[in-house]
Amino acid sequence: MVLTMAVACKKKAEPIPEPPAGTIVFSVDHQVNGMPLKFNEMIYRNAAGNDYLITDVMYFISDITFYRNDGTHQTIGEWKDIFYVDEAIPETKTIQFYDKIVAGTYDSINFVFGISESKNKSFMYVNPPEVFMGWPEVLGGGYHYMMINGKWKDEAGVDLPYNFHLGIGQLYKGAGYNVDSIYAFVQNYFTVSLPGSSFQLADKEQATFGLTMNIEKWFENPYVYDHNYWGGAIMQNQPAMQMVKENGWDVFSIKKL
Repeated sequence: MVLTMAVACKKKAEPIPEPPAGTIVFSVDHQVNGMPLKFNEMIYRNAAGNDYLITDVMYFISDITFYRNDGTHQTIGEWKDIFYVDEAIPETKTIQFYDKIVAGTYDSINFVFGISESKNKSFMYVNPPEVFMGWPEVLGGGYHYMMINGKWKDEAGVDLPYNFHLGIGQLYKGAGYNVDSIYAFVQNYFTVSLPGSSFQLADKEQATFGLTMNIEKWFENPYVYDHNYWGGAIMQNQPAMQMVKENGWDVFSIKKL
């Protein structure tokens, strides 16, 4: 007996075409009062009347998100989701997103300044320069969100160092800053919404945006920040870091180049 088998040949499924997409680059710069930042020159005055200079500007931004006009959004994260920026390291000031960004019309861009609690894990960086951003374990661990260092002239005209640092805050029992009296930690990262950030992206386009940190704004709105009042170091001073956090809402501006 001969058994005849019928083999049904199925047509191979066609691959689903990828949607039209482009890429995006951020070119970062740092300015004071609309002019390019200059290091080590006592040429700046903040809203409190403090004369100051800057020696370092270093920070993280993360979870950069593009919002489309149809209500959907895309968050950078396929290749990398946390970006380190350092004025002294030029290559960190060009942020290349390797994620494909769907072509179309976008209403706005925002990002997290710093690193969210779920991602800010101690020892995730082992190499310079990011490893130097470590935040002490006893103060909450993880990494600084920002370091701006420099000097200011106090009321007696003496140049004093300041460390304008932002990271995880602490709440203390009683007076003082004894680490044994810490009873809670405060997450000081925040979301930056960039005004005037609508744009259109064409298929295969590489769009470049200029992202500017306007440093003077850290010291002026809604609170006037006075180095003479807060002193040179604020890592254990949550009220000071809270002020810095709340002043950060309009520090950044963006434009398509």
